[in-house]
Amino acid sequence: MHPKPVAPALQSVTAAVRRIAGSRAGSPRVLDALTAGGCLALMALDLPGLAAADNSLNGPTAALVLAAGAATLLVRRGLPWLSFAVALLFIGWLHELTLVQFALYSVGRYRGRRAGILATAGYIAFCLALFHVPGWPLDHARTLSSFLGLVVPIGVLASAVGIAAYRQDLVRELDARRAESAVLQAVQHERTSVARDVHDFVGRELTLLTVRSEVLSLRARETAYAKDFEELADTARRAHLVLNEIIVQRGEPAATPGAHGLPALAEQSGRAGSPVRLDVDPAVHALSPLRQAAVYRVVQECLTNAAKHARGETVDVRISADGPQLRITVGNGLPPHAPGRAPVSAGSGTASMAERVRSLGGTLTATRTDRRYEVVATLPCPG
Repeated sequence: MHPKPVAPALQSVTAAVRRIAGSRAGSPRVLDALTAGGCLALMALDLPGLAAADNSLNGPTAALVLAAGAATLLVRRGLPWLSFAVALLFIGWLHELTLVQFALYSVGRYRGRRAGILATAGYIAFCLALFHVPGWPLDHARTLSSFLGLVVPIGVLASAVGIAAYRQDLVRELDARRAESAVLQAVQHERTSVARDVHDFVGRELTLLTVRSEVLSLRARETAYAKDFEELADTARRAHLVLNEIIVQRGEPAATPGAHGLPALAEQSGRAGSPVRLDVDPAVHALSPLRQAAVYRVVQECLTNAAKHARGETVDVRISADGPQLRITVGNGLPPHAPGRAPVSAGSGTASMAERVRSLGGTLTATRTDRRYEVVATLPCPG
């Protein structure tokens, strides 16, 4: 038998594989290929004496057999039991323990705790049965000591590492699903907020149109235009009813404030520990209510982020409406040292802001450097 303390080597090879893979470590095929290559490299350490020790293979044939066994790791995600079966064959035929460690890790990693425990128990039972076969190997006392001190521990360790990685994968997937759900909820909430603002702003204009049409209809009762004004008032009322049916409100809060609410927002942020330098183009106050609401939401979310991640840093808010575009720029410095305890954040604020801006045909980008965080949003400004 060729017992080598390769359980630590397995961890070293795995770490080396991840370093070599670099930015492509997320590619399953690349990682599997590097894993198979690492396993083959470890097994190749036995290649010079393998044929002599087992009296069954010559050098080139042994190399091909080992390469074929390592190649089963290429399909370890979908067929981890294949590598496990070949690894048991290698133990009985070549007395080679390297592949079984990779196989046990793969079973635990991609099939979970129960499969990992089952594979480990099968591996230990198989080795124990082999040790009681007459003539395999010759020195039973030495091999029993090796069995208890090496064979069992490396199998349990490899399987345990795989099961732990499996659990980490589950936790990461759960965190990703939660983050995705939080972003979707934030986007949906922002869409509801936009719809509510549309209802409030457009509904108010339709109400004014209805009232004005009715007034004109009364004034023109004795003229030929009276009927036209009445039809216009009826059309405005029907449009308002349709708007109410499409966007149903049940006790929701008032519409999002516009540009007039920015000074109060900046004052509130200053009291919370994040002073604000506010520079608002007067032309912003002449924009449509929906665009002013978008300005308010972007600035509000940026100030919230600054309070969470850069408390005490001054926030620069600049809003300009020159030309065909409205531009919102909010930036703040970042503290040199991260806070001792991370703030509670779902990470959905940027998605919420972006949804509001996209609903009006604009764009939003968030840029982070070592010392500064900046959000730039642009909206079309129709004349």
